[in-house]
Amino acid sequence: MLYNHLKLHLIVIIFGFTAILGKLITMPAEQLVWWRMLIAALTFIALFSINRTKFILPLREVLKILGVGLIVAGHWLCFFGAIKLSNVSVMLGCLASATLFTSLLEPVVFRRRMNGVEVIIGLLIIAGLYLIFQFETHYWKGIVTAITSAFLAGLFTVLNRKLVAKHRARIITFWEMIGGVLGISIYLIFSGGFSVEMFHPKRMDMVCLLILGTICTAFAFVVQVDIMKKLTAYVVVLTLNLEPVYGILLAFLFFGQSELMSAGFYAGTMIILAAVFGYPAYLKHLERKNAIR
Repeated sequence: MLYNHLKLHLIVIIFGFTAILGKLITMPAEQLVWWRMLIAALTFIALFSINRTKFILPLREVLKILGVGLIVAGHWLCFFGAIKLSNVSVMLGCLASATLFTSLLEPVVFRRRMNGVEVIIGLLIIAGLYLIFQFETHYWKGIVTAITSAFLAGLFTVLNRKLVAKHRARIITFWEMIGGVLGISIYLIFSGGFSVEMFHPKRMDMVCLLILGTICTAFAFVVQVDIMKKLTAYVVVLTLNLEPVYGILLAFLFFGQSELMSAGFYAGTMIILAAVFGYPAYLKHLERKNAIR
C-alpha cells in the first residue's frame, strides 16, 4: 500500500514538473503543445503495439473524442502561455480553480442540481483568486490566461467522465492527443506558424519536449490509471490536488527569486487549496455519516 502511495506522489510531482519544463522550453506555446501532443500520441502507438491494444473506435465516437482533444489542446496552450506571460507560481496557483469550474459545469453536463456546498467552495475559490488579482496586478494577463486554462481543464474533465463510461481511458487520451495535433496543425498552417525552426528545435528544447511528451504525459497517465485500480478515488483526487504545491516548490528550486511572490498571492493560493482539499474531506465525512446510519 505504501508503495502505491509513493508512486502516486511521484506522478503528482511529475505533473508539477510539467510547468518547469514549460518555462525552460523557449519555443512559442502553440509549437510546444503541438510537439507535446505528437510525442505523446506516438508513445501511445508504441505502447499499443507492444500490448497489442486495439484503439480503433466507431467514427462517431472518434469525432467526439477529437473534439475534446481540441479542448485539451486549448487548456495546454493557455497553461504554457500563462507561464510565459507570468511565472510558474501564478499559473499553478490559478490552476487550482479548475475545481470551481468543474463544480459549475458538472451539473449542466450531467443534468443534476447544483450542490450548495459546491457553491460555497466556489465562492471561497473566487475569494482566493480575488486576492491574487489584488496583489499581482502586473501579472494580470498571465492570471486571466491561467484562469482560462483552469476553465478548460474543468470542461474536459467533465466531458471525459462521460467518455470513460464507454471507452478505456488510455484509448480516449490517445485520440485526444490526435485531435489536439490536428487542431493546432490547422491553426499553424493558416497563421504561418509552421517554420524550419519549429522542426529543428534547440537541443535543450528537444530534450525537454521528449520528457514532456513521454514521461510527463504518456507514462504519468498510464501509471495514474494503474494506481486507481489499487487506491480509492478519494485518495487519488486528494493527492492530485497537491500539484500546485509541488509545482511551486519545484519552481523555487529551479528559478529562485523570480518565483517569489507577495504575501497576498500566497494567502489567495492557500484559500484556494483549502477549498480544494476541504471539499473531498467533506464528501468523505458524509460517506462515513451515511455508513453509520
